[in-house]
Amino acid sequence: MKQFRILVVDDEERILHFLRSKLRASGYDVIVASDGAEALEKLYTENPDLIVLDLLMPRMDGFEFLHEVRTYSALPVIILSARDADTDKIKGLRLGADDYLPKPFNPDELVARIEAVRRRTRPAPAEKSRDLFTTDRLTIDFRRRSVVVDGEETHLTQMEWLLLSELANNAGRLMLYEELLTRVWGAEYRNDMQILRTWVSRLRYKLEEDPREPRLIRTIPKAGYILDAASS
Repeated sequence: MKQFRILVVDDEERILHFLRSKLRASGYDVIVASDGAEALEKLYTENPDLIVLDLLMPRMDGFEFLHEVRTYSALPVIILSARDADTDKIKGLRLGADDYLPKPFNPDELVARIEAVRRRTRPAPAEKSRDLFTTDRLTIDFRRRSVVVDGEETHLTQMEWLLLSELANNAGRLMLYEELLTRVWGAEYRNDMQILRTWVSRLRYKLEEDPREPRLIRTIPKAGYILDAASS
């Protein structure tokens, strides 16, 4: 069985050395790159399963690298950066990162977050979900894992699909913030409101007629979200 492979991208040699040792001791195959340009080459040649990504790097920084990767790949990405500002975290998540951990970091927490991402990306067992969910503008085919909006198929990332599936399988029911975070991301994330708001915003941008006035995914202030089942 192929060992799970992680690409670590950071311009600090001591960080690369430490993470290579830590992640290998945790059972992972590890490859490293010192900037975004080198990481793109490794991405093509080494076929990693997940990326741990720094933001501040020469030649091509983490944001540029992530933007490039998301034009063709949904590979899981965890940002690991000294830039801890909320704006940087939100930008990274909106560009498609799956998680964001600030430096200095607890290496055991990083391993736990990698495991959480792995759980989310494993093929789901046969579910109790319906085959189709439809409204006047939207069709979700759970068996084909396809989403059609106004007659056109819309590509979703793995995380967007997991979040939409949870909302659609509970259409018409209030999903509390903590409930959604636990079901989609895992119990470790049950209080991470920022990551939930960011991914709901991404879904609305792809699915809503006007994301500024959402009608499909409604916010219940201080409680959670409801996917409107009125036309399903």
